[in-house]
Amino acid sequence: MIADLISIVVPVYREQENIPLLVNEVASALDHVAYELILVDDGSDDDTFARIEEACQQDERVTGIQLRRNFGQTAAMSAGFDAARGEYIVYMDGDLQTDPADVACMLKRLKDDNLDMVNGWRRDRKDEGLKRNFPSRVANALIRTSTGLRLHDYGCPMKLIRSEVAKNLRLYGKQHRFLPAMAALYGARIGEEVVSHRARQFGESKYGLGRTVRVLVDLLLVLFFQRFTDRPLQLFGATGLVSFGVGFGIDLWLSLGKLLFDMELAGRPLLQFGSLLIISGVLLFGIGLIMEMQVRIYYESGSRRHYTIRRSIGGQYAEEKKE
Repeated sequence: MIADLISIVVPVYREQENIPLLVNEVASALDHVAYELILVDDGSDDDTFARIEEACQQDERVTGIQLRRNFGQTAAMSAGFDAARGEYIVYMDGDLQTDPADVACMLKRLKDDNLDMVNGWRRDRKDEGLKRNFPSRVANALIRTSTGLRLHDYGCPMKLIRSEVAKNLRLYGKQHRFLPAMAALYGARIGEEVVSHRARQFGESKYGLGRTVRVLVDLLLVLFFQRFTDRPLQLFGATGLVSFGVGFGIDLWLSLGKLLFDMELAGRPLLQFGSLLIISGVLLFGIGLIMEMQVRIYYESGSRRHYTIRRSIGGQYAEEKKE
């Protein structure tokens, strides 16, 4: 990790027209700071990577990474984070809708408030209302309500993160939308800064109404990681016990009715429903036990910890530094 170096990670897909403009904009906006620009081509089938190669030849601060196929924005982001060498990592889109000039004020905010991440807020968006604004508002409301992290614009494609936080985030699927939530799960201190937003000049948006459903699915996964990743038995075990208890109560009541009042049970689906709840409860509790053992194996076999340390001073840590 190089102190004071800013690594700008930009996943791109079919952005051949935007690459030269993006490289020039970054150079103009950040000519007073040390930076590296990492362009990750997510398997584009146009001349995007050819434009990246040209930029690398013209400017040694530009690095190009080409993925073998279209793995998705989250995978491209992770590839950029892994390659980054700077103390700070900026994540931004390659569609020119965000302005690299905002990096300076975001970095100042991060340092002044001693934050680990500054998330952009597109307060004045220039997108199409129905196609992008509406799905984004729905997604923001869902994430805000579910995670408890109070931000205005979780999906803003402009974020500044300390390198040690970004490199320890494990993102899969489409979880780039939940980068602030995953960083908060890691223990990061997060702030928000208003950034400019511009209309797209070239290419087409890769987002639409369909992403709201995908956000909901990924949100359930993030919530599981946030609350039960190191204690799955509390989720599956509790649900299993409730299911078993309700089913046992139903079948017990029906059994007593049969024994004491000669109640007819042959044509009553409630008996089958109670038995189904009992079986489901046993299965859920068993799944919780298996996942609990897997979690323990995951942490103990690899000497991993289910916590993160921000800073350590004195005592054994002071001795380790001397050595």
